[in-house]
Amino acid sequence: MGEENKVQEEEMKEDKNVQQKEEPKKKDTKKADKKQSKKQAAEDLMKEKDQQIGELTDKYQRLMAEFENVRKRTAKEFVQRYDMGAMGVLEKLLPVVDNFERGLQAVAEDEKDTPFVQGIEQIYKQLMGTLDELGVKAMDAEGKEFDANLHNAVMHVEDEEAGENVVVEELQKGYMYKESVLRHSMVKVAN
Repeated sequence: MGEENKVQEEEMKEDKNVQQKEEPKKKDTKKADKKQSKKQAAEDLMKEKDQQIGELTDKYQRLMAEFENVRKRTAKEFVQRYDMGAMGVLEKLLPVVDNFERGLQAVAEDEKDTPFVQGIEQIYKQLMGTLDELGVKAMDAEGKEFDANLHNAVMHVEDEEAGENVVVEELQKGYMYKESVLRHSMVKVAN
């Protein structure tokens, strides 16, 4: 029996060794599974974060584009309001310009060299220079084809020398402010 016990003890030792060898394999497999699941979780988290970053970047870019559009629109509206206000003021100055021109035309030839008339001419030139700097330009209508967008026909005349629908005389100067008509030219048109 002694030998049988020894054989049994040896078999038990072998079984223990096999079990001990199998247990680390199970532990290693569990560790590997744990590592794999952690790795997968980290990858999933990275994908989720990348998606969030993409969404936030897109949202940021859209907001910046919208902000830029609002800024441009506001600047454009400011310029339009400024121009509308300027046109109102400039329209009120045009009769003053007309009166300067009428006054200077009425001066007799022998009085044109007087200091008073020269002073008035200087003021007129300064006023016209300032208007020019602001973007106000006189329109030259005489001899050009009538354009209802620029001219206001107050008279029609028969004139065979001038072509049909041609401005033969400018009765009151018209003015442009930048690209807009400030005042239409009052004209006499040939039929």
